[in-house]
Amino acid sequence: MRKRIRNSMAKTIRSEGHEALCRALVEARRAADLTQAQLAQRLHCHQSFVARVESGERRIDVVELIVLARAIGVESSGLLNAAEKATDQLHRI
Repeated sequence: MRKRIRNSMAKTIRSEGHEALCRALVEARRAADLTQAQLAQRLHCHQSFVARVESGERRIDVVELIVLARAIGVESSGLLNAAEKATDQLHRI
């Protein structure tokens, strides 16, 4: 059972939609003139967390996306839209 979960995660963690979301997060952070360390400070977490999210190494859920967007100062819907546009309509979970 554990192997099955890992395989399905792999389908979404390196998908085009996930990579688009990561790029959108990086672009938004840079546009806000924030470093990873500054964003981490706003989130009350370590810089390595921000680095793992931005690199795609760590997935985030919807609530985390909202918190990240607020900390950056952007609408979460804009970030989500980037992922939605890049996600194939037939993408399997």
